[in-house]
Amino acid sequence: MAQSWLSGIMDIRAVAPFLVAAVALYMLVEQLSYHRKKGPLPGPPLVVPFLGSLAPLMRDPPAFWAAQAARARESGTGLAADYVLGTFIVFVRDTELSHRVLANVRPDAFHFVGHQFGRKIFGDHCLIHMFGEEHKDMRRRIAPNFTPRALSTYAAIQQRVILAHLRRWLHRSAADGGRAAFPILLPCRDMNLDTSQTVFVGPYLDEEARRRFERDYNLFNVGLMALPVDLPGFAFRRAKLAVRRLARTLAGCARESKAWVRAGGEPRCLVDYWMQDAVREIDEAAAAGKPPPAHSGDEEVGSHLFDFLYAAQDASTSSLCWAVSALGSHPDVLARVRAEVAALWSPASGSPIAADQLAEMRYTHAVAREVVRHRPPATMLPHVAGERFRLTERYAVPRGAIVFPSLYESSLQGFPDAGAFDPERFFSEARREGVAFRRNFLAFGAGAHECVGQRYALNQLVLFMALFVSLLDFRRDAKEGCDDLVYMPTIAPKDGCAVYLRQRCAVFPSF
Repeated sequence: MAQSWLSGIMDIRAVAPFLVAAVALYMLVEQLSYHRKKGPLPGPPLVVPFLGSLAPLMRDPPAFWAAQAARARESGTGLAADYVLGTFIVFVRDTELSHRVLANVRPDAFHFVGHQFGRKIFGDHCLIHMFGEEHKDMRRRIAPNFTPRALSTYAAIQQRVILAHLRRWLHRSAADGGRAAFPILLPCRDMNLDTSQTVFVGPYLDEEARRRFERDYNLFNVGLMALPVDLPGFAFRRAKLAVRRLARTLAGCARESKAWVRAGGEPRCLVDYWMQDAVREIDEAAAAGKPPPAHSGDEEVGSHLFDFLYAAQDASTSSLCWAVSALGSHPDVLARVRAEVAALWSPASGSPIAADQLAEMRYTHAVAREVVRHRPPATMLPHVAGERFRLTERYAVPRGAIVFPSLYESSLQGFPDAGAFDPERFFSEARREGVAFRRNFLAFGAGAHECVGQRYALNQLVLFMALFVSLLDFRRDAKEGCDDLVYMPTIAPKDGCAVYLRQRCAVFPSF
């Protein structure tokens, strides 16, 4: 026994130099590969094997990305390089270079991924992974979801959901006599999930389905921010499985919507507007003995409904919180929003804000646009380079690199006094900064994958602000660092946007 044990140790000792040499060779090759890909770009001179800059990224994401932006700015290239989890990354600060990335989403250039491990977590039927004619056809099919008529239908639903949640916020705030500040971040997320469910597929989800939906979406959200370990028991795997369950639930909603449309029902939610043309095309194809049109199957529709939900959910939550923060710290802006809304709509009317009234809230719309410019919810749009792509005369992005065009940094360029919150830049006819610096306004992306639902998103923000400031008095619990950025995964105020609330209107409306 002792001799066998001793022999094992001797074998390990004999192999150890080769193992050390192999590890050293791997580290050397990794460093050389990193420097070859980095070329003239600023970046760390040495990287931790495989992990790279994972530790600083996980420890303090805002500081990590701020450091990338500082390198890109100081070098004059508008670009910076780094290495995370075995992947070479390129940070793009320059607005024109960001447009160049966003304008070249195709198989032989950049692939929009949304998340570094997006294909694993979102699955194959995902709008953001489409290219060319397939993508154009898909956007054509979903265009009826965002017509003025459809948006008017959604606006009434949005207000009913917002109103119900504001009433709950007041009850929660009043439970302790209004003495404690009330962080609205998580309640905003709950409200937006309720809004998305009701607007997108409302009539087809019962209460039990809604509870399962909320549980699975929370698992998905946690998994987005976790290490991408696709093994049982890990948050990433739980998120991946939750997405599959959510897509199946939404596929069932699509199936029921088709039956409703075939029965002659008027559209009641987004999927009904979508299925009107889909059902007609499916039936025409069946009558002609042809296969169903692309993107019309229940499972695929369910997957794309989840894409909409993901796009609407956390981005909107971020914007609502930043809107409350901005209104709380700019009383002049708050007073103008209240005056504009009051001139057009009253809580005592007993009716929701109508589409024509919403369109007339020009200053409130300007505030909404400034909120998403000043604090773009999704600060970056990651793309992977499918092939080597020459981004500048001096630098070509290597194949497989992940490129991060920074929407946040673009919003802080071009606009005069860009760091200040100033809705006049979008309201003043004399300044017209929204036109003059349109290329710097990338909060909704650009190119073929520009957000198709941006009017819906802005309506949600305007309607929320209009109801919030009309029905509630609030005071921000302003403390040092309360508005520092945190990633969740979109950006939000560090304190969860804590406010003191009390009812402002004489009678809370009901509609």
